[in-house]
Amino acid sequence: MGFNADARDAYLRFASDPATPWPGNFRDFGGSIRRLCTLAPRGRITRAMVSDEIDTLRRDWNTSLADPDTRLIEEVMGDGVQDVDPFDVVQLAKVIRTCRTSANLSAAGRNLFGVSRQKRKTQNDSDRLRKYLQKFDLDWDKVRDPARTAQSTH
Repeated sequence: MGFNADARDAYLRFASDPATPWPGNFRDFGGSIRRLCTLAPRGRITRAMVSDEIDTLRRDWNTSLADPDTRLIEEVMGDGVQDVDPFDVVQLAKVIRTCRTSANLSAAGRNLFGVSRQKRKTQNDSDRLRKYLQKFDLDWDKVRDPARTAQSTH
């Protein structure tokens, strides 16, 4: 398995260019190399394959940046959005939106856990919400106003 010389040069130029965002860091890079290796006919990665892969990466990155849920999470977590599995993006965005429109942690918890709370013996929705946010290294203040939290850490 290997790159043709012109394909290697083109991929390295793209991969090492400071303008290349690599929003998923090593996961994106590793996935890209894995795709190229898996799809390479006769074990050789060609310049055309590299061009197609670069187009695919750019399209995927533009799609994720256009996604309002991803943008919201990025607003709150900054580069930490890279550590959120795609499966969790919609749910976390819903939690953030609910927190931002609720008067306090308890009200947000009641809104988010209203259905399941009927089946529980204890109904401490704010504690459930606090634990959920901690899963992503977040808290009430950071979700409500990420700019204020960022200013207090500088």
